[in-house]
Formats: sequence, C-alpha cells, structure tokens
Amino acid sequence: VTAAALPPRLAPARDVVFSTLHGTFGEDGGMQRLLDAAGIEYAGCAAAASALTMDKSATKARAAAAGVRVAEGIQFPASARPTAAEVVARLGPRVVLKPNAEGSSVGLSLPEGPDAIAAALAGISAGDWLAERRLSGRGLSVGVLEGRALGVVEIRPRAGVYDFTSKYTRGRTEYLAPAPLAADETAAVQRAAETAFAACGCRDYARVDFILEPAGPCLLEINTLPGMKETSLLPMRARCTGLDFTALVQALVAPALRRFATRRGAR
Repeated sequence: VTAAALPPRLAPARDVVFSTLHGTFGEDGGMQRLLDAAGIEYAGCAAAASALTMDKSATKARAAAAGVRVAEGIQFPASARPTAAEVVARLGPRVVLKPNAEGSSVGLSLPEGPDAIAAALAGISAGDWLAERRLSGRGLSVGVLEGRALGVVEIRPRAGVYDFTSKYTRGRTEYLAPAPLAADETAAVQRAAETAFAACGCRDYARVDFILEPAGPCLLEINTLPGMKETSLLPMRARCTGLDFTALVQALVAPALRRFATRRGAR
C-alpha cells in the first residue's frame, strides 16, 4: 500500500481489511481515508479518530475535557521552540521531549535540568514537538475492545526508560500481565481508558497507555493500531481476560464484519 492508492485487488463487495500498518499513513488516518473513499470496510478506528490520536496534544486535550488526567505539556514547532528557562518555569526541571505525532517512542528524550533541556531543544531541527512534565509512577497499558477495557499490563523497562530500544529488544523490558494492582487501581485505570477511548471517537479497539501516579492514572497516548504479535501488549492484555490470540483477532475483526454485513444488506 502507498499513500497514493490501495491494492487494485481490493473489492468493497468482497473484502474487509484488517491492518497492522504502523506509523505515518498507517495510523494517522491516511490509509483509512483511502479505504473510506473506496467503500471498503476495515477493522479499527475510522479516519477522524486515527488522525486525532496520532496527535498527542490533541488526544490529551480531548481526554482532559472528558475528565481524564493528563500530563501538563507545551506543544511547539521546531521553528519556534521555547527556551529551557520557559520549559523549566512551566513544567519543572525533569521533562519528556518527544515528537507530537510519532509512535514507537521515536525521538524520545528525557532531559533533566536546564542545561540538558537546552541541549535537547537545540537538537530539534524540524517537525512538531511536545515537552511534558515527567511523570513518576508505574507504566501501564490497557486494551479497549468495543468500548470495554481488557486487562491491565504493567511495563517495567530494565533501563528505567521505555524507549525504542526497550520496546523492541528482547529481554530489555519486563511485562506483568495482569499488572499487580489493587482492585480499585485496576478499576480506575480501566475507567480512564474507556473514557479516553470514547472521548476521542475511537471504535472497535485501541491501546491506551498511562503512568499511574499517587493521584491516579495519567494518560500518555492512545495507539489505534497496536502491535499484533502473540507477544505484543494487546494480546497480553486480552489473555488477562481469557481471550487467546485467535479469539482476540476474531473479536477485533467482528465489528467490521458486522458493518460489512449491514452495508450489503442495505443494498
């Protein structure tokens, strides 16, 4: 698939698409808009929600308006980046610096102190960026299937930072499924995940990530096309609620199949 066209063999009267494309075009609504224009049903979030959730600042704003806690942040283009002093004044001396619309922790850095923040800002050359107050707490991830939260997984990177290397290098991160949380903590994280999912207009399924602070769960981001290897986080969360990999894939595709059947029946 390219940004210009879908494979010619796809037929709206025959096919339903289940995509595992990541990053730009796959997750940001580009592919979804092409499928919509071609009249082809697909599993997962529609174009508008996909585009919204690729934008971390927009996602947080929508979720915060629905009552979900989010980290305070500053969004800025590389051409108008704030000074280190401005960042420290608003967010404190420990921050997270990351692209506003990338996945897989691409470009993530965690500068601490004015000098390190200044150096990190100086290294930005292009794009839209986000500086956030660095949260202290446990990293958690929740799958949401048709609006209902699945199990909660705790993410414990051995290096202390869940960056690209920790995500994709075997043995660099420990995953606890289900997360060893008190019942009220689990319920609070699941409620927040369901609220954020609905507030951002998501459908079918998504992955919602949090840091659990003493004051409660704080939203990091929503991923509308999470990894689908058997060892990926969404399958881990599903197993917490008794769904094996095959049953999970069937459940992820089921809403799209229902839409397909409804559309065919209306013709």
